[in-house]
Amino acid sequence: QVQLVESGGGLVQPGESLRLSCVIRGFNSANFARGWFRQAPGKEPEGVSCINSDGLTSYRESVKGRFAISRDNAKNTVYLQMNSLKPEDTAVYYCSVVADCSGYVLEGYPNYDHWGQGTQVTVSS
Repeated sequence: QVQLVESGGGLVQPGESLRLSCVIRGFNSANFARGWFRQAPGKEPEGVSCINSDGLTSYRESVKGRFAISRDNAKNTVYLQMNSLKPEDTAVYYCSVVADCSGYVLEGYPNYDHWGQGTQVTVSS
């Protein structure tokens, strides 16, 4: 069974930063991609960022220049550094394991495959 455990969320003011972490258990293949998606109440889930097995990254347009995804294969961990946070970034953030990053950050992506319990990010003054 695949288990993903997210952490690092919290309550911050606009312009501040957070770093999310996700430990992936029961799935150690470095050939699969890792991603982060988020979901706010009443909204559809949306892919935020993805990193493939070669380290190539992709980002939703609204977070480019502010967020950075990275992975540590030895620790089976994926990170999301979030800077210059905005109120519209408020959501539950989930990490996921997918075959590749194709379409992950695009609107209407149909399947995030395996994901964890999520971590709440709230940006408010």
